[in-house]
Amino acid sequence: MNVLLVTYSFPPVGGVGVLRAASLARYLPSHEVRLDVLTARNPSAVGADPGLLHDIPSDVTIHRTLTLDLPFSLKKWLKERIAGTRKPAANASAARQTSKPGLLRRTVQDLLLPDPQITWLPILTRNAIRIITERKIDQVLITVPPLSTSLLVCRLRRRFPYLAIVLDFRDEWLATSIDLISFSSSPRARRIAHQSEAAAVTSATAVVAVTEPARKLLQTRYPDQPAGKFHVVPNGYDATRLPQPVPTLAPAADRTVLLTYLGTLYGSTEPSALVEAIRTLSADLRARLRLRFIGRVEDLNFRAALLYLGQTVELHPFLPQSQALQALGESDYALLITHDPVNVSAKFYDYLGVGKPILGTVHPDGAVRHLLEELRAGWWADSRDVPSIRKLLGDAVVKRDLLPNNFHPETAKILSYERKALASKYSDLLRRVYQGTQPAPTSDKLTPSAASGASV
Repeated sequence: MNVLLVTYSFPPVGGVGVLRAASLARYLPSHEVRLDVLTARNPSAVGADPGLLHDIPSDVTIHRTLTLDLPFSLKKWLKERIAGTRKPAANASAARQTSKPGLLRRTVQDLLLPDPQITWLPILTRNAIRIITERKIDQVLITVPPLSTSLLVCRLRRRFPYLAIVLDFRDEWLATSIDLISFSSSPRARRIAHQSEAAAVTSATAVVAVTEPARKLLQTRYPDQPAGKFHVVPNGYDATRLPQPVPTLAPAADRTVLLTYLGTLYGSTEPSALVEAIRTLSADLRARLRLRFIGRVEDLNFRAALLYLGQTVELHPFLPQSQALQALGESDYALLITHDPVNVSAKFYDYLGVGKPILGTVHPDGAVRHLLEELRAGWWADSRDVPSIRKLLGDAVVKRDLLPNNFHPETAKILSYERKALASKYSDLLRRVYQGTQPAPTSDKLTPSAASGASV
């Protein structure tokens, strides 16, 4: 089966956003899939991780195209300039305050919709059509975000009426992400996002979510679509990339307890309640606590609030995955922050793989909380409840040396999230989808439709 994987970001670009596509590219070829990857040559990204590219089999053909999207650092600079210069807050409560966007910002945000990566779509469409035809592609797998990439589904459907197209949502966008992390959440942005998703879901052969709550939301949102169209293939961890276990140190009453957070701090992970909980810890507990953040801090107020905690917090820049996981393996706990009730960050599964107990400040009714409890992978507190977070941190310090007796994760269940096993599951799904799209014999199902005169 010949599959074209379309993804905006791909190694050597780094970050959690590339891991799903990278793992599919690594493992699908072992399931009799001839894989082509279509990606942006110059995507906006937080950093580079060349090691991820080394894991991709040599028989995977990677097509890289130019995108007119701005480089990440320039986009961040422009975003700060458009938003206006504000003095960073020196306390947690101020870090949560937001201001009404100015006219310039609203204008720019309403131009690039559903997201700034829309500038890639014309080049993406031309190259996808060429590759499908030249490489005799049987099926296209499009993974989003960015949501604008989903617009490719409708363009391909017009040209290739019988082509199997799978739309893969790494995040449930309309319910939560558009408010928490989107470039724009204006009324116009919401309307275009809804229209874009609806058209893509309707035109896709199958739709894949990464959590069961996200699948249910999508199915409920589009009741006119058959229930069998919607599937779940979760994210996971790659066992081959995990660090070597670090020997457990002997108990010591004065030894520092280290919590490590991996990834970006932005809307869905803003740390204000955590900061306030740490600030109000008793002096003896706080003296034994260290929090290490590895990754980008998107908002200057988030950074200022964390630095306000002094020696309790360490801030480190983005690291390639292997180095970040090694740092996590040297920690006592993995720290997770999320206010999202539906999506589960890819870092959660890396935390599972490394095997450190997770301390989560999470949405009390969210998917992460239920996974933490089901897998017995750690402990959680309401991400907006300062007293509960304070108790969670205090217990973590006091009970750290009792972890061998208190931490008993569901190892067998956690193994089901290994990416090699998940790629096998995805391969089975792709075959079922492909077999279900085969029409009555035709002359050439992949020849562009003669009736299609639409420009791309």
